[in-house]
Amino acid sequence: MCMKEAVSRISTYSADTFGVCSSLYELGGMVVIHDPSGCNSTYATHDEPRWYDQDSLIFISGVTEMDAIMGNDDKFVHDVVSAARDFSPRFIVILCTPVPLMTGADMDALAAMIEEQTGILTMASTTNNMNLYDKGIAWAMKMLAERIVKDVPAPRSAGPMCCSWQPEFAACGGAGASAKPLRVNVIGATPLDFSYNGSEKSMKRFLRRSGFSPCSVWAMGSPLEEIEMAGLADVNLVVSAGAVEGAKVMKKRFGIPYVVGVPIGSYMQEEIAKGLRRAADTKEDIYVCADSRADCSEADTIIIGESVYSASLAAALGREGQAAKVYCLLNEWPGVLGKEDIFVSSEGDLRCRLAGWTGTVIADPLYGPVVPEKAHFVGLGHTAFSGRLYQKVILNLIDDFESFVKKVNDFAALVHTV
Repeated sequence: MCMKEAVSRISTYSADTFGVCSSLYELGGMVVIHDPSGCNSTYATHDEPRWYDQDSLIFISGVTEMDAIMGNDDKFVHDVVSAARDFSPRFIVILCTPVPLMTGADMDALAAMIEEQTGILTMASTTNNMNLYDKGIAWAMKMLAERIVKDVPAPRSAGPMCCSWQPEFAACGGAGASAKPLRVNVIGATPLDFSYNGSEKSMKRFLRRSGFSPCSVWAMGSPLEEIEMAGLADVNLVVSAGAVEGAKVMKKRFGIPYVVGVPIGSYMQEEIAKGLRRAADTKEDIYVCADSRADCSEADTIIIGESVYSASLAAALGREGQAAKVYCLLNEWPGVLGKEDIFVSSEGDLRCRLAGWTGTVIADPLYGPVVPEKAHFVGLGHTAFSGRLYQKVILNLIDDFESFVKKVNDFAALVHTV
């Protein structure tokens, strides 16, 4: 018997507040964690590999015990307003943590006061520092889609004078229309899931190679101006589960469909490219990470990690003849995983499910203590779980999938010859 929230042998995933910070780090806004001094160093030291290379306005309020007990919110508002006047951020986000949560601070009202005094768009998040990072990513991506992406003019009709017999002028279904590359936003790329190894650049290269035009990446390598114009895209590629919330808002506002999956390996790249074109044509949302999976009822490989990334990796491995199923200890997001995959509720539940396993386990190295000795453990670092411990050796599987799959298949071949 075990407590659901207790861990004794493995690490814990990053908190929702850090999911927000990671998502907004490069966008020129000011993010203020309303908490006693110390939590900002946890984010900077463990979960943010860009901290020493890129400037960002990530602050902590340093609320004292007396201020919290007495409800001295004026000091918090004054400090945020003062910092905003010094740094002129593009927007302001204030993050709730257990201290203001327990004292009943009205974060929405505080955000309204700050916006009134600064004239800068200010929002209060629904974080509490107890939910997992994917919930923070979900809030941030939804906020960007609702509040940052600008309205775009409706496409102009070609009218009755459309010269469809001239490809260069065809605007109503002729050859010229198909010659223009589809515009794609990548939503949900953060170092928490993709490390700081060039994965976001690889995704852009994949899109260009496949005949698409990348509009923006939410939120690595794209300035705020690109995200503001994201409503001009034809289709969105969602690469993490929490980011589906932002994609849903984009569909509601602009009618942009979305495709869910990470372009790991040539097979998934082909499937995602086909999915993007089909989604743009039919306006249907497509979960490639789940739909492209091989039968894994007899799988001898388990992947532990973020659901979209892990399901995409499982699909890519399945194409290589290595059936894999996914165990995910994060929040459950509908439609992402296959029928043989499992959302695991706790460390104790995971240990029970892994007991006696003799196949391959692919997971962050800090899962090692709960992997059975007879299993083949393949480490795949995950920043949201182990911080920067394995940053230098985390593979960019969009480019390096072939070398990774060789490690997995070499063990499978060894087992089958014994």
